[in-house]
Amino acid sequence: MTTRSFVPDEFTVPESLSGDGFRLEPLGPQHNEADHRAWMSSIEHIRATPGFAERGWPPADGMTRLANLLDLERHARDFQARRGFTYTVLGNGDEVVGCVYIYPSRTDAEVAEVRSWVRADRTELDGPLHTAVADWLASDWPFKEVRYLSRS
Repeated sequence: MTTRSFVPDEFTVPESLSGDGFRLEPLGPQHNEADHRAWMSSIEHIRATPGFAERGWPPADGMTRLANLLDLERHARDFQARRGFTYTVLGNGDEVVGCVYIYPSRTDAEVAEVRSWVRADRTELDGPLHTAVADWLASDWPFKEVRYLSRS
């Protein structure tokens, strides 16, 4: 991953996005318990979601809450340094129902690669989340190219 900013210095990174039945906010350590519970309950479903099968995440055997916390801290540092942007997807209240990752492509730092997942028991949000995020990236972000695998 690049150490330089992924977006121009003058760009104000959005802090949230709201859609029908969900809202996004930057993922951080404060989400550890709910985030861990969300993805641990949906490992097979997430691994079958476009963009995740080839990445080997989440680990088939899961991970500890401490390992998850360290991962969330890394995502928060990336967000702060503008190297990549991870948002938690919240349903009602503070219920974590998924995640959105916006990072530079591993092969072309000028391209944004986006992945998202929702819990297995909230699959009805997958299509609306994908549509809302794709529209948001096109209208509010400075990327010239976005790769975000479609939902069929």
